[in-house]
Amino acid sequence: MSILGFLFYCLVATLCASVAEYIAPGRIPGGLLIATLFGIIGAWIGSSLMGSFGPVIGGVALIPAIIGSAILIFALSLMSKAKKST
Repeated sequence: MSILGFLFYCLVATLCASVAEYIAPGRIPGGLLIATLFGIIGAWIGSSLMGSFGPVIGGVALIPAIIGSAILIFALSLMSKAKKST
């Protein structure tokens, strides 16, 4: 994968994480860099759970990446709420 390909992958993963933020009950802490990290990890989680289906842009299967990012955001918001209550 070239540098340009990796940057495009990161851009698509960031957009998937941003869409997932509107779906999941929770927020992504931080800014663009953390949203990119959530998108990359969410794409990995989604492709591990569901495989690669739906439209693929820049090497990212959009539907699994959005769902995986939403799962990650939801899980981290649950852990954050549990930590605040203790």
